Amino acid sequence: MTDSPLSATPYEVLGIAPTASDAEVRSAYRRRARETHPDTGGDAREFTRVQLAWERIGTPAARRSYDGGRSVPAAHETFEARAPRARTDTRPSARAYGHPGGWRRERFLQLAREWAGRGVSLDNPYDPMTVRSMPRELRHILADALAEEATALALSTLGIAYTVWHDVATDGGPEEKVDHVVLGPTGLFALLSEDWGAAVSVRKGELLSEGLAASERPVAALAARLRSIARKARVRFDAGIIVVPDEATDAGLTLIGRVRGTPIALVQRSRLPELMRDGLPGTPPVGGSELFEIRTRLQSSIRFV
Repeated sequence: MTDSPLSATPYEVLGIAPTASDAEVRSAYRRRARETHPDTGGDAREFTRVQLAWERIGTPAARRSYDGGRSVPAAHETFEARAPRARTDTRPSARAYGHPGGWRRERFLQLAREWAGRGVSLDNPYDPMTVRSMPRELRHILADALAEEATALALSTLGIAYTVWHDVATDGGPEEKVDHVVLGPTGLFALLSEDWGAAVSVRKGELLSEGLAASERPVAALAARLRSIARKARVRFDAGIIVVPDEATDAGLTLIGRVRGTPIALVQRSRLPELMRDGLPGTPPVGGSELFEIRTRLQSSIRFV
């Protein structure tokens, strides 16, 4: 259970209704802890979710705080306050263009007002209680915006040898954008930042997750979008990367396969800076003059959504 708009509530994790009594909460916690404990054959990830659920509603005081919307996300923040914070170190940041998560933030606010209804005042659409009551499709848009902002913050630590473009348009509409294009000494990468609110696995060159819609094909989508940018800029991408929250996958880096010769990988967000600095295995470094030429082509051709 993560601090994501798509996170299951503690009640859902414990398998009880929000109206359950305190005694029923304790009973459900004990049952779920036994079922999920790794020593008895349970799943460690699910066991951790159960423990976090108990921390949030296991005592009357914690439960009142959670039910009042004051305990999610962590540190009593609203989702609105979770945009990337300014870095505190003095090292030069990567050069960045565009507004990470901007299009999805605007889309979320537009749809949130429509969902609330004409004439209804939505004082704070980022309020946790309000977000929990929204349809999953709407919460997913906000989750992806937050994911893009978190990835942008991680990329900013790469230093001035790297250039990053956010919210890059392709031949399709805004929904078919590339979230981040990264150029540096280790290569040229196209990134999607995703949060499906569930674990992610790889099967036959594509991603599987309970959070994915039946029609979603993230690997195929990323491959098509990076080709669109590559054609316009007359460049070649060294890889496509799908970035997910750390808890969505057990492996820091998973090589999914190649699509028309371009490697596609799945990476935990905390491992992304390391991957960008080291490059994918077998990817040759990019020289100074080549780097300058690629950057020039991208700068003259990239458009933002």
